[in-house]
Amino acid sequence: MSGWRLLLTRPAEDSVALAAALSEAGIQSSSLPLLAIEPLVETAEQRATMLKLDRYSAVVVVSKPAARLGLQLLDRYWPQPPFGPVWFSVGAATGAILEGFGLDASWPASGDDSEALLALPRLAQALEVADPKVLILRGEGGREHIAETLRSRGAQVDCLELYRRYLPDYPPGILVKTLRSERLNAVMVSSGQGLESLRELAGSDWSLLRELPLFVPSPRVAEMAVALGAKTIVDCRGAGTAALLAALRENPEPAF
Repeated sequence: MSGWRLLLTRPAEDSVALAAALSEAGIQSSSLPLLAIEPLVETAEQRATMLKLDRYSAVVVVSKPAARLGLQLLDRYWPQPPFGPVWFSVGAATGAILEGFGLDASWPASGDDSEALLALPRLAQALEVADPKVLILRGEGGREHIAETLRSRGAQVDCLELYRRYLPDYPPGILVKTLRSERLNAVMVSSGQGLESLRELAGSDWSLLRELPLFVPSPRVAEMAVALGAKTIVDCRGAGTAALLAALRENPEPAF
């Protein structure tokens, strides 16, 4: 049995699956979702973009919600997926959703963050055409680093926002209450927005929260955590379950 006792902050559905995987590995956890997901109302822009999907060299899908909602639109407007774009996902879990729909999707073999995606040779190959165009399926304001990098490589990039994430309404002090009642000794976040929600919900209790080991998915989120004053930061180099489990195994367990 591991000495880690982890606070999970992923959206509710994802936290259930993660808690089960951690339990199998002998790791105790408790869930307090810091991001809820709300689909955006379909707009004329969404419809127009999906109807022109065949003009894109590549489609990048940044998350599982983006995959599910994007595939709903694809199914609605295309009897068969267009042959034009090559599909990419940031991580394996999102890629599995695309493959389950019958799409030929690629994602990083190791690391499920923006940097690993941008390093994919197949993505570079997809941009080796005249006037490359990329569509990014994402939530509001998500993964801007991907868009900026692809533009710097000469691609025209369009972003189709399909959902928004927001902090659920919790009573004051819920974080510290959960940590103490469950005797938790570490916290994980799966995105920069998740970290921002953690800081917002903590309020004046942040001075306590920042003392705990904080597991983050990427160097970018690690930098954000440093700026917020977190004391012990573990970069999992991925937001997936396998990356978190590896980081938990590789780092010494707290003595409390």
